[in-house]
Amino acid sequence: MDKAFFISIPHSGEQVPEKTPWLHGLSEPHLMRDVDRFVDVLYQPAIDKLELNSIKTQWHRYVTDLNRLPGDIDETAVIGAPNKVGTFPIGLHWTKTTQDEPLITEPMSFELHQQLLDKYFYPFHEDVKKIYSYYFKQGHKKVYQLDAHSMPSWGTSAHKDPGKERPEIVISDFHSVSCEESYKNLVITAYEKAGFQVGYNFPYVGGRVTQTYGKPDVGQHAIQVEMRRNLYMNEETKQLEGQKSKEIQLKVLEAISHIRKNL
Repeated sequence: MDKAFFISIPHSGEQVPEKTPWLHGLSEPHLMRDVDRFVDVLYQPAIDKLELNSIKTQWHRYVTDLNRLPGDIDETAVIGAPNKVGTFPIGLHWTKTTQDEPLITEPMSFELHQQLLDKYFYPFHEDVKKIYSYYFKQGHKKVYQLDAHSMPSWGTSAHKDPGKERPEIVISDFHSVSCEESYKNLVITAYEKAGFQVGYNFPYVGGRVTQTYGKPDVGQHAIQVEMRRNLYMNEETKQLEGQKSKEIQLKVLEAISHIRKNL
């Protein structure tokens, strides 16, 4: 087969290291406000049944957000950052949640910023690069990445759609440049056939993962898939809702199976 497929899940990790004391002692809803909690659980049956390669992290996105770039920092978060205060409030190191709850109140040293990059950011991205390299060395001409996320069910003041309910799924290809059109159409069709209401490129156009790895001209096709959180969890308590989550797992399996079969 000249086409390969894998799944990345960059925001489901929940562990907080000792090096980030500003994240210690927060309430669970506060700490988990923007984590893609349980996305790994929702996709794992599909990954297992279809024997797909996948990559995820155990580390919390507020430590270093893997869907950002190392330069997405400002002086609120890092001493000596190249960007002014307030430029990246939800950048590489989140200074507040999407509901304006404080996270970083005193900027960290540039040395600590670099340590966090080295220990938590770069290893994930090295693994993504290794997967692409492995498949190309195996003779695959095209490699397709699905970057799985979740989103608040309603837009907040930090988003492009404040106060509006989102579609159940939002598919993003970074302004139609991170993958070939046929892959985008396939992914949209797959989730629709599985019973989801699907939106495209709004309110998300795709993050730094799709921007970085989506290079159709060299055979790399990346797409971002956001799922509305109230489909499977209580967004206030941040707890999984059992029966609803089982139904979503089956629908995700159906969607991923359709994608894999029709690439």
